[in-house]
Amino acid sequence: MFKIIEKSSHATGINRFVIEVPEIAKKVLPGQFTILRLHEKGERIPITVADSDKVKGTITLFVQEVGKTTIEMGKLKTGDTILDVVGPLGVLSHIENFGTVLCIAGGVGVAVMYPIAKALKEKGNKIISILGARSKNFIILENEIKKNSDEFFLTTDDGSYGQKGFVSNVLNDLLAIRHSPLANIVYAIGPVPMMRVISEITKQHNLKTIVSLNPIMVDGTGMCGACRVSVGGVTKFACVDGPDFDGHLVNWTELTSRLSVFKREEKESLDHYCKYLKTVRNS
Repeated sequence: MFKIIEKSSHATGINRFVIEVPEIAKKVLPGQFTILRLHEKGERIPITVADSDKVKGTITLFVQEVGKTTIEMGKLKTGDTILDVVGPLGVLSHIENFGTVLCIAGGVGVAVMYPIAKALKEKGNKIISILGARSKNFIILENEIKKNSDEFFLTTDDGSYGQKGFVSNVLNDLLAIRHSPLANIVYAIGPVPMMRVISEITKQHNLKTIVSLNPIMVDGTGMCGACRVSVGGVTKFACVDGPDFDGHLVNWTELTSRLSVFKREEKESLDHYCKYLKTVRNS
């Protein structure tokens, strides 16, 4: 059992958990993730580590409430426990002094980008950050990313904060007005449609682009094959070969299709859970 040292809400439906897991805290590196199981009957869900404290033995996770398990997790409080926290899993992000790095993140993907941007900045890179969210209420880690950026842009779909539009709009604007190469490498993390659009744009400009994929996972060790993705025509497993991949080589059509495989079951599970909560409230 792993204790929740701190739980707080940082945006609409996005919760921040600081969990006491000393063994993971002392080993985890940018880009790596954990797999959680709330209780014996719970499903396993992969969550990338946003931060860690080796001295305190804690890791920080941002979890967005989108399905039964993440909504259930959102009801946990400071002092509660989680049955299983496994990790660190996955291959660490490649960090070196590239020169100029363009960090583009959307939604809860900002939490995944934060430790990467921070590590890249510590290596001496110039960091240009573009963050996006649906609205002001969904923005997380703005100040933390800004602190590690030389240039910072923020967009919201509805224009409630920052520039109205999408991260791809800012990217296109920067590419149009800057004649020299915009960056030496691009990191793009967020919803699959966002990463796909960014990769299509950067491919036209020959800008190497790394994306972080979070497909369906079960065991997180490469044994089940649930997280397989096609990269450059070769089958890869996101849990052991990733989660970082070359965005120009990902088969985005296949990935999008695989992400919808269990939509019906996910909806049924959420519906049953909501009915259960209603019954408990009325009892």
